[in-house]
This record gives sequence, C-alpha cells and structure tokens, in this order.
Amino acid sequence: MQNYIRKRAVKIAQYILQTSSTVRQAAEVFGISKSTVHKDVAERLPRIDEKLADQVKGVLDKNKAERHIRGGEATRQKYASSHLNG
Repeated sequence: MQNYIRKRAVKIAQYILQTSSTVRQAAEVFGISKSTVHKDVAERLPRIDEKLADQVKGVLDKNKAERHIRGGEATRQKYASSHLNG
C-alpha cells in the first residue's frame, strides 16, 4: 500500500471520529468517492491501525442505524416546504 493511501485512510478515520460524519459527508470533504472512503476505512485501515478502525466502525455503524431517521426527516421537510409553496 502506498504511503499517501495510508495517510489518507488515517486522516479520513480521524475526521469521522471527530465529527461523527457519514461516509457521504467524509467523501465530500476529502473530494473522493464514497466507495474510496468505505474501502479506506473498512479494508485498509484495519491493516494500518486496528484500534482506530474499530472506533471508526462504531461511528459508521451508529450512522447506519440512524440512516432511516435522517431520510424520513429529509422527506418530511421536502413535502412540508412543497406544501407551503404549492
């Protein structure tokens, strides 16, 4: 694994821990795809720093568990605003 990939994986992991961001949010901040973020933290990071990988996995699992709530809220807001404008 190349050094810049190692550094990127660790930076992404630290960002996710500090901000509790989702894979999508981290991808946007780092200017890379969601697939790359996921591969970095799920496959590459455990080979670099297992403890850090476990911590990030906890944040991502929490985000995944809450995903349906965020989606439902976004839909509610969408229809609320279209109802007011329509």
